[in-house]
Amino acid sequence: MALDELKAALPDYAKDLKLNLGSVIGNSDLPEQQLWGTVLACAMATRSPIVLRELEPEAKANLKPEAYEAAKGAAAIMAMNNVYYRTLHLLSDKEYGTMRAGLRMNIIGNPGVDKVDFELWSFAVSAINGCGQCLDSHEGVLRKAGVDREVVQAAVKIAATVQAVAAVLDAEAQLPR
Repeated sequence: MALDELKAALPDYAKDLKLNLGSVIGNSDLPEQQLWGTVLACAMATRSPIVLRELEPEAKANLKPEAYEAAKGAAAIMAMNNVYYRTLHLLSDKEYGTMRAGLRMNIIGNPGVDKVDFELWSFAVSAINGCGQCLDSHEGVLRKAGVDREVVQAAVKIAATVQAVAAVLDAEAQLPR
């Protein structure tokens, strides 16, 4: 199992991450599509070859093809949107926020899966990428759709844990042996 491989690869100093990986993914209460779509989108967002290599096969096995593609699509579109909207938020000149973006974002309107699932995946990726404006927007859509705070929090926990595991494993891969 890929999850066990990732946990085994973590050094002793990251024991908390091992435990968290097991709980936020291995013992999640999220429906399979929400869980594994979040895991896949977050694994892609980390840009970690190690994490993606270990988690992608299990995500693919647990997702229908359209959900698998949509989760990757959420990671892709948020890679662009999180940079764009975070920049608008951080710029002192708020006039940029009134300008037309002119960037294609069609997948958001037609992701090929339940809109709530796509929003959850986009929310989790936005947490990794640190876009407050995107986090607020996606959280608002989720809450308006009736999604409980516990579900939103579960996605954040997955994002935080997968990102932390990626940071540790990628750093360890660069250290001299």
